[in-house]
Amino acid sequence: MKDLTSEHDLEHLADEALMEAYRQGDDRAFAVLVERYRIELFQFLYRFTNDAATADDLFQEAFLQVHLSADTFDTSRRFRPWLFTIAANKARDLLRKNNRQSTQIAPSGFEPDSDEAQPVIEWAASDTLPPDEQLQNEETRQLVQQVVASLPDHLREVLLLAYFHQFAYKQIAEMLGIPLGTVKSRLHAAVGTFASLWKQRWKNRG
Repeated sequence: MKDLTSEHDLEHLADEALMEAYRQGDDRAFAVLVERYRIELFQFLYRFTNDAATADDLFQEAFLQVHLSADTFDTSRRFRPWLFTIAANKARDLLRKNNRQSTQIAPSGFEPDSDEAQPVIEWAASDTLPPDEQLQNEETRQLVQQVVASLPDHLREVLLLAYFHQFAYKQIAEMLGIPLGTVKSRLHAAVGTFASLWKQRWKNRG
């Protein structure tokens, strides 16, 4: 039977329906998924690796893995967490392969001030910038990226998934294969480390 679904119709399908269409042989559905996540997934990988070329390579590798594993995807589950799990694993493996070691850690005995750090983190995740504050905010955005890149890998990925991409704690636990309590403790440590580094770098900027 000829598929009469237009590309316009495909763009309005849920991710899971697109995966099912792709498994049924509609290559256009895969292209829609790639385009749908082109910005968000690239941003995640860029923040994770702090390198645009590496992020682009990992983006391609992640969707190659989606293609190779399409038949094993359970369409009763959400596609987005599965995609980010693949991407996070590939980014983590690459950093481990490169023996990346972060020396930036929270000071001993440091108690995170989440009320101070959270607005900065949430602001950095926003794509809306007041025109009259563009220059100031661009400076802030670059500083946020520097601080995020300074975090240890295991803290950075939890911070990115929770604050920048709004995954629930339970989803993050499933994605990373760690207990829910570990997600919460890592996020607590990540926010504290972010706040400490933010204060240092903001004070020393210029």
